[in-house]
Amino acid sequence: MSARALRVACGQGFWGDRLDAPVEQVRRGPIDVLMLDYLAEVTMSILQKQKARDPAQGYARDFVPLLGEIFPDVVEKGIRVISNAGGVNVAGCRDGLIEAAREAGVGGRARIGTVTGDDILERLPDLVRSGHELANMDDGRPLEEILERVESANAYIGAAPIVAALERDATVVVTGRSTDTALTYAPMIHAFGWAWDDWDRIAHGIVAGHVNECGAQASGGNCLVDWESIPDLAGIGYPIVEATPDGPFVLTKHAGTGGRISPAIVKEQILYEMGDPAGYITPDGVADFTTIRLEEDGPDRVRVHGVKGRPRTGQLKVSISYRAGYKAIGTLVYAWPDAVAKARRADEVLRERLDRLGLAFDQVRTEFVGWNATHGPLAGPPPEDLPEVELRVAVKAAERAPVERFTREIAPLILSGPPSVTGFAGGRPRVQEIVAYWPALIDRAAIEPGLEVEVVEA
Repeated sequence: MSARALRVACGQGFWGDRLDAPVEQVRRGPIDVLMLDYLAEVTMSILQKQKARDPAQGYARDFVPLLGEIFPDVVEKGIRVISNAGGVNVAGCRDGLIEAAREAGVGGRARIGTVTGDDILERLPDLVRSGHELANMDDGRPLEEILERVESANAYIGAAPIVAALERDATVVVTGRSTDTALTYAPMIHAFGWAWDDWDRIAHGIVAGHVNECGAQASGGNCLVDWESIPDLAGIGYPIVEATPDGPFVLTKHAGTGGRISPAIVKEQILYEMGDPAGYITPDGVADFTTIRLEEDGPDRVRVHGVKGRPRTGQLKVSISYRAGYKAIGTLVYAWPDAVAKARRADEVLRERLDRLGLAFDQVRTEFVGWNATHGPLAGPPPEDLPEVELRVAVKAAERAPVERFTREIAPLILSGPPSVTGFAGGRPRVQEIVAYWPALIDRAAIEPGLEVEVVEA
């Protein structure tokens, strides 16, 4: 990797992103690092359930065949791949990568690094007994209240084990619940030799990771600014961070790809998932987003500089998911004339029938899609000439039985409710278990990342 510039390309912004994006990043121009972000809070619980059903699962399965396709490119070009695709089964993901590397003909030339230690699900009882309260950051409740219902628990690990893997010449580094931003700034720390207390440089890396992590959202996708004029959304190029040893970086994309990189679009991404802008906290430092400076650096190039940082905190964030009851969602579509009035009446009839059955719900929520579902009370009175509106009713309960009965009360409205109903397809609504999110903090010393790097045998 060059000591003067480092090109870190994003190939995935979430599990389910475009499968050809990372292939294009590798093949359409020079890059040093391919970063792929697969995990969100809810994803961890999904992966944990998959692993419970099949111990061989629990990681982003798309990742292995993707690497199988690009392994020859990665090895021949000296590209490093860093991803949190390991989910809750990093070892299973590693085994799949080893097999894919052999099949791709890069045995003896590829090294797989795996980072573990973030998954603390089995440790939770001992941690609670030893005094780690893991209180909910939103309401202060101790974890002990819901301990028996926990589905997953993962600490956000920082850049140190990824850097260590790169120092050991890993071709691919796979983690579990690494903080998203570290997937971008870890290779910067490695390439430029930044000190772990060089807070301003690390803050630049944090901002680079934040901009890079959501893929095409930083290059014109899902943006409000002049969205109608974004060129070639069908062939949108994913972002690339051109990092420098001093910290400032340029966000760009491969030439000839669709989308747009502009200061306004980068600003939108910077504001994404923003809490306190003066204190964006990661495991490796705190970035002050109020100090960020942006300037155009040519077509589809934005320079980011001026970022100030502060020391890291003594705690790590823990993402916990737990079982929180059951839900179901039912829909019907009502046609003109008086579409909203018909849907409202259907909602009243449905609620009265549920009351007569004596069913107890924690929540019953109604939305009228086409009128107020997006903006709620801000939508104002419904237009009189709406051609159609979708009635969407959702219920939530601690037990499955009342939710199951609710699913049987939607279809009868077709013949025993207001007229002009349509759109009932797919059969009875499905009962789903609710997985709730429990954010917590834990002392940094309680989390010990593990690292293995092994050569793929020929």
